[in-house]
Amino acid sequence: MIRATLLTLPLVLLAGTGQARDAGCRIEQAGRVVLDRTCDFAPDGRDGSFTLSPRGGGQGMLFGSVSVVSVSVIEPGLAEVRGLTRDGINSRWGTARRSQRDGACWQGDDFRICAR
Repeated sequence: MIRATLLTLPLVLLAGTGQARDAGCRIEQAGRVVLDRTCDFAPDGRDGSFTLSPRGGGQGMLFGSVSVVSVSVIEPGLAEVRGLTRDGINSRWGTARRSQRDGACWQGDDFRICAR
């Protein structure tokens, strides 16, 4: 289950250190596809962390009320995943493991994120 928490500190993850590029983005939640289209992929450091946002740096929504999804690597093969909503709520989705079959994908308890 995805849990929402109020954003109390600046979301440093969004600052990204890499230049955004187009990527094929797919997000599934509870077995249902919620996003399957091109979006902006911005690497964040050298550890494999990244953010996904609307294509072209737009201020719109990535999907539903989610404007940005961040995958922050906390150790090799393991990441903390969060979504930022239009209302400024930093929603903690939980941890995800990098797929051994498809390195472009991260699998959590009830979500899957792929960026190619």
